[in-house]
Amino acid sequence: MHAIRHHAFGPADVLHLEQLPDLDPGPGQLRIAVEVAGVHLLDTSIRAGESFGAGEPPELPVIPGREVAGVVDRVGPAVNPGWLGRRVVAHLGFAGGGYAEQAVVDASRAYALPDHLDAATAVAAIGTGRTAAAILDLAAIAPDDVVAVTSAAGGLGVLLLQGVRAVGAAAIGVAGGPDKVAVAAKHGADPSLDRRRPGWVEGAGVHGPLTVVLDGVGGEVGQALYERLAPGGRLVRYGWASGAQNAYDDPERPVVDVLGPPIMSRLAEFERAALDAAADGTRVPHVGATFALADAAAAHRALEESATTGKVVLLVGRSDG
Repeated sequence: MHAIRHHAFGPADVLHLEQLPDLDPGPGQLRIAVEVAGVHLLDTSIRAGESFGAGEPPELPVIPGREVAGVVDRVGPAVNPGWLGRRVVAHLGFAGGGYAEQAVVDASRAYALPDHLDAATAVAAIGTGRTAAAILDLAAIAPDDVVAVTSAAGGLGVLLLQGVRAVGAAAIGVAGGPDKVAVAAKHGADPSLDRRRPGWVEGAGVHGPLTVVLDGVGGEVGQALYERLAPGGRLVRYGWASGAQNAYDDPERPVVDVLGPPIMSRLAEFERAALDAAADGTRVPHVGATFALADAAAAHRALEESATTGKVVLLVGRSDG
């Protein structure tokens, strides 16, 4: 099989396409002929050796990626042969292995796909979608809330906008640049604000004081929105892509951190919720950029340069093995 590996931590150029032995599923496992693999911002920080999320630094060389969809082409011992030929999606966990023509996963971690759900959308749902499901669950948004969503044109942002609108709350999107503002508006942001324009934060008050901020950016954007929160409001934090983890200390405007322990024991629940929402149209991921497997380095550079909207995926194709 072909796969992307890196033998050292560093810039995107450390990613190389290599020929590797085909994989054999072990007891209880499936082998997936991968059609689409998800690319996540965390993949870029792991590759750079800068941050490893909730996991440990991987043993090199490593195949990046944790989200795959494709067709089951082999099963291991003690696995129902009825899986063979089925379209599935799976999250591989922190072990990685997604940027490849084949992936192996425990059968208990695979989800069969309905015919109308395409592989790219399913990949976005199993990873980014499960995070959105967790954030929305823990944010407990009510119909009378006024909610601001940062990075609103990203893969996570567009799902959060849809989730906010689904409960009847006001959804305000914050994005960087006209193209991204347009994407956020298409997915429910009203208004959609360009954080690059002076005075952008004033537009966050169009529906009245903010009661909830869903923030994965931090820095100046997170701080500006936090200062617009009404007393009793809350900032729900799921990252700080700006690199600045703000310190908020107003007890009347608490911060709710949702990643890590609060959701780890419920991952399967959130995966199922995200896939169901994608299938029934409640929260449909926006796949904004696709790259060939061999162009994984370009995909990483595009993410690092904030040059993408929605979810980024690799189009892998079918395995010959």
